[in-house]
Amino acid sequence: MKVGIAQINTTIGDFAGNSAKILAAYHELVADGAEIVVTPELSIPGYPPLDLIFAGEFVERNLEALSGIHAGIGEVPLLVGFIDRNLSAYGKPFHNAAAFLRKGDEPVIIHKRLLPTYDVFDEARYFEPGQASAPIEIGGKKIGVTICEDLWTPEFLPGPLYRVDPPADLVKAGADILINLSASPFQFGKSARRLQMLNAQAQRFAVPIYYCNSVGGNDQLVFDGHSLAFSAKGDRVQQMSGFIEQLLVVEEPSHVYRPEEGDQLGELYRALVLGLRDYFRKCGFKSAVLGLSGGIDSALTAVLAVEALGKEHVIGAAMPGPYSSEGSVEDAISLSENLGIKCFNLPIVESYKMMVSGLGEAFQGRSEDATEENLQARLRGVTMMALSNKFGSLLLTTGNKSELAVGYCTLYGDMCGGLAVISDLPKTLVYELSNWINRTKEIIPAATIEKPPSAELRPNQTDQDSLPPYDLLDAVLALYVEENLPIHEIVARGYEEALVRRITGLVDRNEYKREQAAPGLKVTGRAFGMGRRLPIAQRYTP
Repeated sequence: MKVGIAQINTTIGDFAGNSAKILAAYHELVADGAEIVVTPELSIPGYPPLDLIFAGEFVERNLEALSGIHAGIGEVPLLVGFIDRNLSAYGKPFHNAAAFLRKGDEPVIIHKRLLPTYDVFDEARYFEPGQASAPIEIGGKKIGVTICEDLWTPEFLPGPLYRVDPPADLVKAGADILINLSASPFQFGKSARRLQMLNAQAQRFAVPIYYCNSVGGNDQLVFDGHSLAFSAKGDRVQQMSGFIEQLLVVEEPSHVYRPEEGDQLGELYRALVLGLRDYFRKCGFKSAVLGLSGGIDSALTAVLAVEALGKEHVIGAAMPGPYSSEGSVEDAISLSENLGIKCFNLPIVESYKMMVSGLGEAFQGRSEDATEENLQARLRGVTMMALSNKFGSLLLTTGNKSELAVGYCTLYGDMCGGLAVISDLPKTLVYELSNWINRTKEIIPAATIEKPPSAELRPNQTDQDSLPPYDLLDAVLALYVEENLPIHEIVARGYEEALVRRITGLVDRNEYKREQAAPGLKVTGRAFGMGRRLPIAQRYTP
């Protein structure tokens, strides 16, 4: 069977735009010989709609769009994702659904059965699980339709979460092909797990699997595409491109598809670029501003912004303070020249002196401390927000995950901004990705990568005056934040208890800062924001 896979980038709530994109993809794939066309999960309303689902006419307009799409197709069937109403007398008001549409026939509706409620997913808040569906017969084949999580197996999920096995039920009912409509977000290193899962399921049931994944950024989530087809033997017979829209007609061939394995840092780079670009495009922003400190975090953020938006849409600002080194200013200017972006030089020395003088009476008798350091960061925040307001540009924050985890950042200072581009990248990964960017040509100045990281808010300051070495810090953070291990288990892995308690204490004490942080792009297993929700006012001590 020739399956047309429409790996498309939809926008939440853009019913007209999404419908037009779906129909255009359908007609192109049909013209290329598709015998059935499949789109991603919830392709009509966009994924994830979150509480918009409760907003007035949202679900009704999604149903109207479904009817319009049905009227616009021909004899070749279309599988499309939408939100269905739960017409039973109990349960949540909606279903995450797929519709099998064909001209002249009533829609066949399939409801998602496995609703994830972990990490960034909260589908049980909105949807009622579906009941088992029957395979759909087309062209002498029986197709079993699953929606995203329905196809995943317990060994690839965070525990045995469900009591039903949708693909097993479909194959038992006679399905000889499985098709999956998916909206599976990108995660650093996740591609291999996805391949293993689909390979295992194809071999387990001895049926071909066609997997259509969404692509594009929606707020904090980035969907990577990489739609796939597997043979009944578990061979990967087709893999579509990542991070771009693509249409492809796939027929199970006799040969095995063996693509060149992409490097993970390259995928991470493309995920961040796509997430940044789509955040701007879908929110209506045209340009970005960001502070350039001469450090590696702002340099990486600037590179990503230029790649996503174009150099003509990015403006930087160096804001040297009383303790900034000449080298840092030079590095910021060198970076801006390498990228071809405008960079203002806006010193904060005089404004800092005025603020310190103005606070002199109130602070009389008290020695300088973090207050004066934070004052510099906040003057920079005010400066950048002024540029943002004047130019109508979105301010990008440049902090990394390590800093955000332990609170090594200043509220209303370097945390000012509308999108935290690298807030889910640990500092060690920031270095890895920066070196990857420089693999063929020096874009980020070598001095920026090689010098000890410093906020330069006091004389001769380095990050390691306040923090453990980043390799140790990131290792403990991965175990505590991403794997959720208790302190005694982290210590049992060879880390000093005092170090572990210091790091975990900083993480716990700084939840209030993260609650006020700009949204960030999720690229790891567990990101701050949507993926980790903790109370601020609490007294639990590990």
